[in-house]
Amino acid sequence: MERLPPLNAVRTFEVAARTSSFTLAAAELGVSSAAVSQQIRNLESWFGKQLFVRSGNRIALTDAGHAIYPQTARALGDIAAIGRRMLEGTLRTRLVVSVPFSLAELWLAPRLAELLDAFPQMAIDIRVEDDPVDIARQNIDLRISYGDYHYPGLRMVRLVHDDVLPVCAPEFWDRHGGAADLADLHESQFIHTNWGPNYASHPSWADWFSASGQNHSPDASHGRRVGLSSLAIASARLGLGVALGQRVMARTDLDAGRLIALSSVSVRLGHPYCAFIPPAKADRADVAGLVELLAKAAPATCGQVGAPLDRA
Repeated sequence: MERLPPLNAVRTFEVAARTSSFTLAAAELGVSSAAVSQQIRNLESWFGKQLFVRSGNRIALTDAGHAIYPQTARALGDIAAIGRRMLEGTLRTRLVVSVPFSLAELWLAPRLAELLDAFPQMAIDIRVEDDPVDIARQNIDLRISYGDYHYPGLRMVRLVHDDVLPVCAPEFWDRHGGAADLADLHESQFIHTNWGPNYASHPSWADWFSASGQNHSPDASHGRRVGLSSLAIASARLGLGVALGQRVMARTDLDAGRLIALSSVSVRLGHPYCAFIPPAKADRADVAGLVELLAKAAPATCGQVGAPLDRA
């Protein structure tokens, strides 16, 4: 057998690369940060290559680190799969899907209902969580994420490149829509989505007004602020104001008349929503069926899926 690198160090490298942090890697592995650093040094010594650039408490993969990470993640995932099969005695049929909070109810749930029509006996486990997710350790079959830059060791399929447009309840517009233009609405009537500290590419009301040819920026401190895209849709549906809603989430409410679009002008999100699939699971009928349903669920005005990209 060919000489193998130290497996503990390989596992430590995979976690550190995925989390971009020795501290987070230490927490996940249940060891100290110093132990993580030592394992990385051992692996760098074995390869004769520097795998991380260190700057204070921050780390980033070097070119050598980027080169070995996809195969490392895939190999560890395969080893984990072998362990599960030996312990369980058979392959399970449960579909484990991991999804961000905003997409779970308004986008994923209706698609799952369609999937169950084709697979009525299927057991499904929906896990609602933010990136990064340990897909191998948690035995996840399909991860849906915002952006195509996550999980380089997995197969990636672009599902939809969503856009946002102003929406509100018809009753709200009847009460407050006397103005000829959205810019004439009082700032308190705008619903703002706080995407959180990890995101900087989502469009704001200022971006939408700019796209519509107006120089206007409603002050978020005077309006309604929510922490989820789905909550912005729900708030608009309840008549709490005008939301800059994501089209794929608002689609059902728009079709049912619970929401109305106040303009045809929309602004595209900074990144597409993508599915990440362990290569060994990409050909499973339930996984492939759900990916196909999610890709087809995009409204015609949104960017749709292209060919799957196998980046492993």
